[in-house]
Amino acid sequence: MSANTLRKAKKLVESGGVSKIDDDLFQIKSSSDPDKSYFVTSDTCECPGFKNFYKFHHGKGLKANCSHLEAIRIFKKENS
Repeated sequence: MSANTLRKAKKLVESGGVSKIDDDLFQIKSSSDPDKSYFVTSDTCECPGFKNFYKFHHGKGLKANCSHLEAIRIFKKENS
């Protein structure tokens, strides 16, 4: 995961951009558009970065990730 992804994820958590809806469902604000937010579970996200992950990384054995997924990992760790 890139340092930029991690930085954006931390910023989302610190700014209150993560809302827990259910045990494994979160609504997370977009880091680039304040009017947008995405529904995220522990392994999927609606954002374009997640959807296009494999197109950009060509299946290099990486699991799709985005700043929103990383934000819920940080959020869960801080709130457990």
